[in-house]
Amino acid sequence: MYRLTSSPVWATATARGPRSVNADATAAYTDPSTGEVVFALADGVGDERSAARAAQVAVSTAVQVPASQGPAAALAAAQRAVRAEAAGDCVLVVATPFDGGYRVAWVGDVRAYAWNGGSLRQLTRDHTVAQYFRDRGQVPTPGMEHLVTTSVRTARPEEFGRAEAVGPAGLLLTSDGVHKPLARAAMAELLRVPANSAQALVDAALAAGGRDNATALMADLAPALPDLTTTPLPTATPA
Repeated sequence: MYRLTSSPVWATATARGPRSVNADATAAYTDPSTGEVVFALADGVGDERSAARAAQVAVSTAVQVPASQGPAAALAAAQRAVRAEAAGDCVLVVATPFDGGYRVAWVGDVRAYAWNGGSLRQLTRDHTVAQYFRDRGQVPTPGMEHLVTTSVRTARPEEFGRAEAVGPAGLLLTSDGVHKPLARAAMAELLRVPANSAQALVDAALAAGGRDNATALMADLAPALPDLTTTPLPTATPA
């Protein structure tokens, strides 16, 4: 019998860029009793310290929720904490690995992508005015890209985005400071280089003219050493 188990490994990177405050935040936590992991990435709404505080409260709260409860429960906990402890607001994406993939919940325009080693597939759908118009066959104006329709402070539970990816080994979370300057194909091209990860994406986003905080979290379901058991082959019986 051959059994392969996996435990995620991850890397994060962030840069303030030309903004006065870095209002992005990331967190990851592994439950020592279960080995389950929760990932979170938040982007504060605005360029103030209150936005940065909201983002930090959101991610630190979200990753403390047991992964078995799911990412939407983690998002709800983050919402309660932000409302209670922070004056600002943020957008947030939370991901929990499970055997065979990832579950994701989000509000706002932070994103999650599934990574199969060669290409990226976007799992989230931006909660923005621009996407609202696109969904209705209308062309948005450029300014609509920055107007979010949900946030941690304001979203109702039924407005939480939810998605699941089965099969990919990798997961990428990004703030809009990464995925707006960089097209998905450009991000995938960078990630095909084995040495590249979150830092390469953040550096490339700023080099491409990004004017915002830029943050990425890259997770990979790295296989652990398999447990092997052997079954003796039957011996031939003399005729």
